[in-house]
Amino acid sequence: MASTDPDTRSGAIELTGVTKTFATPAGPYTALRDLDLVVAPGEFCAVVGPTGCGKSTTLTLMAGLERASAGSVRVHGEPVNGITPGVGFMFQTDAILPWKTVIDNVSAGPRFRKVSKRAALKEARDWIRRVGLAGFEDRYPHQLSGGMRKRVALAQNLINEPRVLLMDEPFSALDVQTRSLMSNELLSLWDLTKPSVVFVTHDLEEAIALSDKVVVMTAGPAGTVKAVFPIDLPRPRVVQEIRFESRFVDLYHRIWEALRSEVDIAYAQTTGGPVESMAGASR
Repeated sequence: MASTDPDTRSGAIELTGVTKTFATPAGPYTALRDLDLVVAPGEFCAVVGPTGCGKSTTLTLMAGLERASAGSVRVHGEPVNGITPGVGFMFQTDAILPWKTVIDNVSAGPRFRKVSKRAALKEARDWIRRVGLAGFEDRYPHQLSGGMRKRVALAQNLINEPRVLLMDEPFSALDVQTRSLMSNELLSLWDLTKPSVVFVTHDLEEAIALSDKVVVMTAGPAGTVKAVFPIDLPRPRVVQEIRFESRFVDLYHRIWEALRSEVDIAYAQTTGGPVESMAGASR
């Protein structure tokens, strides 16, 4: 059953009454208002909502890249007052360094933490193997496909063993087949260290296939949490296969019922008038 109340479990991430307002040339713009969200330790949480609802802003608040205008943001019990330690962040466009090889990109985190070069390279080779890129250690980013670059970014984050992993539509630019493969890769790697994951996506099927719960946000401006849906599909999961399960289809229909009206509202805002319900869509 969907829940419209804040999750009351002790959380690795806790946002309480969070409002975020930006100054713009046209005046103040409120991206989020009174948002409550809890992500438990080791939980995989997917966040869906129409464009402009504040999904990415929510991630930047968790990471400490932005400060809340009101309310509190806590990670592992500590208030977020700056860049949050122990947090990895995968952006829509990968942040790998174009002038560094794969192994130098992956080993950069340990080297920054003063791990010896020998130990950092050994650890990096292990993670490169885990993400399926053994033999590509000396390649540069421009020599890799889009999916391979995403694998580098995954290894680059997970080598640091983050307690929290924030992911902002990391696979959105990939083709459908590569996206499914990367989703399976992500689940396998997540299972190794079980960080708390907040995964922002526009793809409802992707959200359900990956997560322990799906959070639906309202249309912006001033987006907030509309409903929370526990995902009771068994693990381990194969993304390409789980979508054919009857329980998956049932969850999809129930969550889409909550999401559909928000998509309609957001679309109407961009077109300047009402639209018919997009009942057949998944975005």
